[in-house]
Amino acid sequence: MPSEMTAHVIEEYGDPGVFTETEQPVPDPAPGEIRVEVVASSVNPVDYKIRAGHIDPFAPDFPATLGCDISGVVDVVGEGVERFEAGDEVYGMPGGAGRQGALADYVVGHAGTFADAPESIPLADAAALPVVALTAWEMLTDKSDVGLGDDVLVYGASGGVGHIGVQIARWLGANVVATGSTAEKRDLALDLGADAAIDYTETDPGAYVAEHTDGAGFDTVFDPIGDDHLATAFEAVRPFGSVVTTESSAAEDLSLAPMHQQSLELGVVLVILPVLLGEGQERVGDELEDIATLVDDGAVAPHIDRRFSFSDVDEAHELAESGEFVGKILLVNE
Repeated sequence: MPSEMTAHVIEEYGDPGVFTETEQPVPDPAPGEIRVEVVASSVNPVDYKIRAGHIDPFAPDFPATLGCDISGVVDVVGEGVERFEAGDEVYGMPGGAGRQGALADYVVGHAGTFADAPESIPLADAAALPVVALTAWEMLTDKSDVGLGDDVLVYGASGGVGHIGVQIARWLGANVVATGSTAEKRDLALDLGADAAIDYTETDPGAYVAEHTDGAGFDTVFDPIGDDHLATAFEAVRPFGSVVTTESSAAEDLSLAPMHQQSLELGVVLVILPVLLGEGQERVGDELEDIATLVDDGAVAPHIDRRFSFSDVDEAHELAESGEFVGKILLVNE
């Protein structure tokens, strides 16, 4: 067992070129933790927002190892851990926000933030799932109650959270209408199971509400984008319906009067909160177990646009921030 490992860290906030490759001691798991030999991670908006210094409270201590998502093989289990043993293939969300993350040869994390990896996809590909799948799952099953025959509008349906949201909503029995700004993005949403896809840049909410819900409004509007989308979500949802979002900062400049007038529910998801708080982390692993079952049942699959090695993490972050991709960007520890 080596005493040193390679890690890709930031020692200050900055652009994608701020990453440096370093050698660090291999961490030991504390009681209740496991150590995992990292196979892959992926890029999420939270990762590049931390790197750029936009969300300082979420950053690990410098030198900071980013990467919330992970897949890999359990190397050592800490005292009191019975859920896993050495050699298990796992995926999880143990760090990268609030504590050291996955862009290293080894990572330690609370055992509750991991689950057995899906068996039906390559272990590396499982690293594309945790943040986005947990977010979509909580938006649709916790912050709303989507069920058979519900009309669900999914914004950003080709993005990380959105493309999983389409699949989970479909599995829940909903009629899914997806949005996308390009034909490629709309085609992906249809391939993933959406019943219809609309170009929101050319169609106002009144038009797609009329066409797809006979003017009644959607039972649930799924918004992993925020900004102007949150305002149009209030226009698109039916009375007594639900709007679920991952980005409520737009509400600072938005009147919430429509919520009162229409008796709406607004649900906000910050899926990394258990890791940040260090509390209730078993919730992560329990939900990842459910998601792995959906993957192995063929109901959910990650769409991976590009694969980069850890040494090319700067290029992966550049692509992620450009928005010129669909699905997820994978980082592989090669």
